[in-house]
Amino acid sequence: MAVAWGAAGGLARRKMAAMGDPALIASAVVAGALTLLAVVGPWITPYDPDATDVLAASQGPSSQHLLGTDSLGRDILSRALAGARLSFAGPAMIVLISAVLGTALAIFSAWHGGWIDRMVNRLLNVMFSVPGILVAVLASAVFGAGFWAPVLALGVIYTPYMARVVRSVAVRERHRGYVESLQLAGMSSWQICLRHLVPNVMPIVVAQGTYGLGSALADFAAVSFLGLGIQPPQAEWGVMVADGRSELLDGALQQSLVAGTLIVVTVVAFNVLGAQLSSRAGGRR
Repeated sequence: MAVAWGAAGGLARRKMAAMGDPALIASAVVAGALTLLAVVGPWITPYDPDATDVLAASQGPSSQHLLGTDSLGRDILSRALAGARLSFAGPAMIVLISAVLGTALAIFSAWHGGWIDRMVNRLLNVMFSVPGILVAVLASAVFGAGFWAPVLALGVIYTPYMARVVRSVAVRERHRGYVESLQLAGMSSWQICLRHLVPNVMPIVVAQGTYGLGSALADFAAVSFLGLGIQPPQAEWGVMVADGRSELLDGALQQSLVAGTLIVVTVVAFNVLGAQLSSRAGGRR
């Protein structure tokens, strides 16, 4: 009974600590709001994001266009809202790919150990040295600009970052007493890994994925900015920053400023949230 009360008290203290952490709360609220924006954004645009109006080109903020218009007279608020979905969809797929590949590689390495673990670590070290943007640019150049080429390339490049963090947790889990007990009970390696190791490493996977989403969004936007990702006239934040370059000389800062601010805020929010979740996931080990 005392042990149960002690465990319950520890859980309650962790929940209270989380509720009282300003950085965790603020980053979670901002990240949640931006994610919601990505889901509902295309449905709440005040104007058609692709509708042009040359008579209203490069206008500043007004009652009709709250964030102004671009050089083609398109409403910037509408394009920012509509572009949120693609701006999040690409990074989300990158994180999903890297999470699946990285977790599988980490558990495989931790379970077998020995020379297999050493070879996997060497492979990860080699992958760490490859610049992600360069690979994404090369993939887009070879397979064509669009959504999937940079997503798949960056998903592979982000894999070692996920695998390295998850492996450290998986190694500890691999040597816990319950694993040996399950082996003695006749449970197969696949069953132990899928039913026990994977669930036990999921908190750090979620934390690392949250942290990586911000970086993936910046890289995905950078590829679109270079003209090798999402293509105009589709609305996407990296595309908007690129489109706004020609307007800067005319003093029309609003398009690049709005899209760039959204990218920076999103990256900071998810990086802070991921760091907070990582520290808490590590503290529970």
